[in-house]
Amino acid sequence: MLLPVIMAGGTGSRLWPMSRELHPKQFLRLHSIHSMLQETLKRLDGVGVSEPVVICNEDHRFMVAEALLIKSDLDKSASRH
Repeated sequence: MLLPVIMAGGTGSRLWPMSRELHPKQFLRLHSIHSMLQETLKRLDGVGVSEPVVICNEDHRFMVAEALLIKSDLDKSASRH
């Protein structure tokens, strides 16, 4: 089975002033109610791959963990219906 690896590092300096060091581009909501990271995680739904490994800066590890928890909660909610 394939193991998706999501590169979610960087400080988002190229999208300044929208992104900042403490809130880089992968956590921005550009065209959706979901962040870019959440949109990437959603693209894996139904593809039949392992749970993704997300590589990020240490400063952003809690934000990534929150995004993964939200996705997990949404997956559980969808499977109940």
